[in-house]
Amino acid sequence: MSFNDALNEAGAKPAGKRPYFLEPQVERVLAITMSIAQELAVAHQRADTLERLLRAKGILAEGEIDAFTPDAAASAQRQMWNQEYIARILRIIQQENEAAALSDDVASGEMADDMVRDAD
Repeated sequence: MSFNDALNEAGAKPAGKRPYFLEPQVERVLAITMSIAQELAVAHQRADTLERLLRAKGILAEGEIDAFTPDAAASAQRQMWNQEYIARILRIIQQENEAAALSDDVASGEMADDMVRDAD
């Protein structure tokens, strides 16, 4: 998956207007925070599962993970994951920017309605 594909996928949103229950700025920070919390919880559970399975099978010794240093390929993959992760976390800001840019666009249906009104 390319970086642009990851950004596009992370920015997917449902149709319709986003409801706000608090001030929009508070909602934005809350959405970002909850996105991070969700990602962290899943990552923690998966890492815990892997470590327990590997230790139980005698494949991983205590402290090996802390001592691990990734090679260049692993570092590049981690950097790509970090970029995708940040895109998912900040997707609300991306979506708001896209919505703001589109609000200036005039839909073709609106133009047709205006033309019909002008013709009357």
